[in-house]
Amino acid sequence: MNQPIRIRARLANGVTHVQVLMPHPMETGMRQDETGRLVPAHHITDVVVTLGPRTVFAARMSIAVSRDPLLSFRLTDARAGQVLRVAWTDTQGQSRSDEAAVT
Repeated sequence: MNQPIRIRARLANGVTHVQVLMPHPMETGMRQDETGRLVPAHHITDVVVTLGPRTVFAARMSIAVSRDPLLSFRLTDARAGQVLRVAWTDTQGQSRSDEAAVT
């Protein structure tokens, strides 16, 4: 999970369209490897997106989310140049956060 979170935030006609791609294996804990052993659960549990100091999106995830989750949502009160920050934590205690400016 050394790959950065890819964040795109484009402002058009007063609405900011946000897309977030989070590279992560999202293992359910139910898949077997080649030897028949269960691959341990390893998935994102929490995602928080902030615009400046304000939380604009928060989600709890589970095993039902596919590998490399893609989130998409819209904001109506963002301005060009504001910084959008995306942070996640997972079942193994790992975390990642990245930022991008609204364009």
